[in-house]
Formats: sequence, C-alpha cells, structure tokens
Amino acid sequence: MGVIPIVNENDTVATEEFNEFSDNDTLASYVMELIEGDLLILLSDIDGMFTGDPNKDKDARLISVIDKIDERILSLAGGSSSSFGTGGMATKVKAALKVNAANCDMVIAKGDDPGIIYRITEGEAVGTLFSRG
Repeated sequence: MGVIPIVNENDTVATEEFNEFSDNDTLASYVMELIEGDLLILLSDIDGMFTGDPNKDKDARLISVIDKIDERILSLAGGSSSSFGTGGMATKVKAALKVNAANCDMVIAKGDDPGIIYRITEGEAVGTLFSRG
C-alpha cells in the first residue's frame, strides 16, 4: 500500500503492563503479520545484533544478515538491561521468528539517525537483517 505504519506502546509512563503486549517488538510483529507487511523495522538504541555484548566485549561484531534463527542466534539474544524497560534482544529475535514465519523480513537498526528508515527502504545494508530466507 506504500505506507509505513509506526507502532509504539508507550512504556515510559507505567511500570505495569495492562494488555497482552509487553513490548513494542511483540506488538509490531503482530501488526506486521496482520497487515501482511514486507519489512518490519525495529529501531533501537543498538546498531543491530552482535556476536556478543558490545558494551562488555570489545571483539563483538555486528551480524549484518541472519538467514536462519538457530540455537546460536537464540543464545546470543539476552534480556533487557533495564528493570523498567521491556524488550531487549530476546524479544527482537522472537519478533523476527514471528514475522519470518509470516514471509516478512525484519531489520534491527539504531534509531538515532533521522534518515535511517529511508536508508533501509532504499536497500542500504544497515543494522541486522533477519531474512525470511
């Protein structure tokens, strides 16, 4: 349809969840499946998925493309580092599993660049692409 829906559950004003969606990643994956979208873009405070925690491991490298979510990828996904925030890499990988099964690709990228969505939709290799295969 040529549109980009933006999904955001504001979790900064409450610490309790009042519905079945506990984070934006899960909510976005449900919306993407419902609208039969082509690409889910999850913007985060991290560039994408890494081979380790880049805050703790100086040798951690960005994984540009993930064609298959296997045990190795699942083991790299950790929980949220905030006691109040939700999500973390674990929910992003879970969202990728859901949308890939619905024939949709997903990208995780850092959201601090105002042009990041344009760069991704123009095909630039940004962040981590979870390919539907």
